[in-house]
Amino acid sequence: MSLSRPAHIRIHLQALQHNLQQVKKAAPQAKTMPALKANAYGHGLVATAKTLADIADGFMLACLAEALALRDVHITQPLMVIQGAQSDADLQLALEKNIRLVIHDETQLKRLANFKPASQSKHKQRLTITLKLDTGMHRLGLAPEKIQFIYQQLKRHPVIHPDIWLMSHFACADEPDNAMTSEQINCFEHYTAALNAPKTLANSAGILAWPASHYDWVRPGIMLYGSSPINTIDRQVYDLQTTMTLSAPLIAIHTLKKGDAVGYGATWICPEDTRVGVVACGYADGYPRSIVPMTSVWFNDRFHQIVGRVSMDVIIINLEDTRATIGEQVELWGQHVTIDDLATRAQTISYELLCRAGNSCRSVIEP
Repeated sequence: MSLSRPAHIRIHLQALQHNLQQVKKAAPQAKTMPALKANAYGHGLVATAKTLADIADGFMLACLAEALALRDVHITQPLMVIQGAQSDADLQLALEKNIRLVIHDETQLKRLANFKPASQSKHKQRLTITLKLDTGMHRLGLAPEKIQFIYQQLKRHPVIHPDIWLMSHFACADEPDNAMTSEQINCFEHYTAALNAPKTLANSAGILAWPASHYDWVRPGIMLYGSSPINTIDRQVYDLQTTMTLSAPLIAIHTLKKGDAVGYGATWICPEDTRVGVVACGYADGYPRSIVPMTSVWFNDRFHQIVGRVSMDVIIINLEDTRATIGEQVELWGQHVTIDDLATRAQTISYELLCRAGNSCRSVIEP
């Protein structure tokens, strides 16, 4: 039995390809490793990987299960798992499926030191790993001053492939005037300069605002999905296209009288006789309840304002004098209502909206 709700998302595959090309233009000397974690930010892990397979040089995932899902559909590019291994079984699977694991904690180093593969292929396959330095974010990462010693030790490890990569992650790259990013780049450079290893540091904001961070591989995330990583700069400046549209149908139309209250809490009162439409989308579908009053949707070639509170399953819009028919589709975000603007009005970030809707609504894939 299908449990799909009326609200749905459309994924624009050509826009994903276009946005990755913008990454390549911004960092032409680097290889690209798009971030496909969290179901490709709600866009569909497998569909996104297949769409980008001829353009991307590799893919970055959060956990091993995501990488294994891509190997199961014959994605052959390098795959890097940023959470790394959580058990010996993870190490064994990564070895067998040729998945690169990030090492970010000393407990993982101890697990590696004691790891004995269940079997070795005739080609003596070895684990590929990336060492993550904590350059100031203090979330995941090894102490930078220890990295040269760890690197040299692992280079001699019989089960580890000598092609060890080095990485770190920015805390404030989306703020071009924040000095912390320069400090992180300097820290990374200081502790890795003597090591002849591939390096990866730049996320989307790093790609666009911090060219010194490009190194060998860049890891585009939010810009791939059509959102500007710099809050103060519109996505159109970077020529980024919409990759997800959230839509839902009108399911009721009412004419209310002046003074009538609308929705939970009676927070909006009709200033005059008003036509309103009920749209089958709410916070259960990933639309944010926290929007500020008078946020807009797009319907019949014009913007209309949401009135009253967002409910679990519906929102109410002011139709004014617009022609409207039950069943017509309303755009909650997409080509006209940009997700960056909506995120600002909801006091959140576009990442959250994409992930919530993408993992709540049924998807329609468009070329």
